Amino acid sequence: MADHARRAVFLDRDGTIVDDPPPGFLHEPDKVRLLPGAAEAIHQLNHAGWLVIVVSNQSGIARGVYDATAYRTVQRRLAELLAEQGARLDGEYFCPHHPEFTGPCECRKPGVKLFRDAEAALGLNLRRSYWVGDRVSDLSPALALGGRGLLVETGRGAMQVGKARALGFAVVADLAAAATAILRAAPRAAG
Repeated sequence: MADHARRAVFLDRDGTIVDDPPPGFLHEPDKVRLLPGAAEAIHQLNHAGWLVIVVSNQSGIARGVYDATAYRTVQRRLAELLAEQGARLDGEYFCPHHPEFTGPCECRKPGVKLFRDAEAALGLNLRRSYWVGDRVSDLSPALALGGRGLLVETGRGAMQVGKARALGFAVVADLAAAATAILRAAPRAAG
C-alpha cells in the first residue's frame, strides 16, 4: 500500500471505548456507557484526520447469548452517544465466531482478516496505523501488519500490562491517553 494511503486507529470496543459490564457480552443498548474521555479522544482523532475503526470480537453471538441484530443495535447506540459529543466511527467490523462453538476462523482477533478487509475497503496504510485495546489480542495484529499497538489499562487491560510490555507494546491509562500519544507521534494523518 502506498505511503500516501490513509492511516487508521483501530479500536477495540468493549473495555476500550465503552464499559464492559460483568459478565461481558454487551448486547443491550440501554447499557452502553462510554468510558470517561473516550468520545473526546475519538473526536480529537477525527479532527486530526485519522480514520477511527472499531474491530471487535463478539463471541456472544457464537455462544447464542445475542444475535447480529442486537450487536448492530448496540453499535447504533454507541454512534448516537459519540455523535452527541462530536465524534464518529469511520468503520466497524466484528467477528461473530468463537473456536469452541463455531470452529476456527480468520476474522477473530488476533487474526488479521478484518483489518485486511478495512485496508481494501478504505485504502489504508496499515504500517502507519495504530491498534488500541484492552487485550494483547487486540494489539497483536499490529505486529503482523507492521503498525503500532497501545494497551489501555481500562477494561481488562490492567491484567495484560506485563504481557503487552514483553511484546513491545506501550501501555497507557485509557483511550484519552492513547489518542494523546498518537497525536503527539503523528499530529495529522495524511490522505
